[in-house]
Amino acid sequence: MIPKNTISVVDFIDYSKSLEVCLDQIETGSVFRRRKLIIIKPNLVNASPFPITTPTAIVASLIDYIRKNSKARVVIAEGCGDACLDTGEIFSRLGYTRLSKEMNVELIDLNKSSLVRLHNPECSVLPEIYLPRQTMKGFLISVPVLKRHSLAQVTLSMKNMLGLAPPSHYQQGGSWKKSFFHGQMHRSIFDLNLYRKPDLSIIDATVGMAEYHLGGRTCEPPINKLVAGFDPVAVDSTGAHLLGLHWKEIPHICMAHGVLGHALEPGSTDVLI
Repeated sequence: MIPKNTISVVDFIDYSKSLEVCLDQIETGSVFRRRKLIIIKPNLVNASPFPITTPTAIVASLIDYIRKNSKARVVIAEGCGDACLDTGEIFSRLGYTRLSKEMNVELIDLNKSSLVRLHNPECSVLPEIYLPRQTMKGFLISVPVLKRHSLAQVTLSMKNMLGLAPPSHYQQGGSWKKSFFHGQMHRSIFDLNLYRKPDLSIIDATVGMAEYHLGGRTCEPPINKLVAGFDPVAVDSTGAHLLGLHWKEIPHICMAHGVLGHALEPGSTDVLI
């Protein structure tokens, strides 16, 4: 068995072929075979198309891979942050409603899901939190796109977990549905992941947003990679490197290092290429 913080970084050819190689390298198929419920969490912050949001193509290829290796029930779950649109409208605009019908996969709006209240006194920003009950039970896959972020510096697999937080409790201090977190972004990301981190992280780094998570220039040339691993800290530190940053520059990755996983240095032997 490979070490848990081993990650795979592969050149992008197409989603089906490249994702299969990426996931096979870290022996994902054997992990999926043991699961009954697998939850795919894309990054659909608003209705902007790829590369700002996760494309349906990578999710469709992921569903195919899961079904090849497992009899688990598969769902796609998101709670958008958009100030004006609800998640259902974003599912529709970005092609996820069509995908759910074509592949017979349920869509779940995490902004409207039943909640569980959790406590952790070690969390300075979130000693109490409300999270969707269903995401605490299944095998959770975070599928973000590679992006810089105006507040978090990067938005990758751990930042993507903020989509779990319900607006009924966390739309505070602004119009965005997760606006509570904007004041202490890095600590909020760390605290939330202490409650629920991804079980598997897959970054679509085929393009990359070089400046800002909602616009600006894309990476030039495109990064043209897929990244996957069971350690979200290892995956996110590698994603930061692809954006030209070192993980030690990013507070939430520093907080998570040694607690939620282990960050990797560029050129690490734990990166399978």
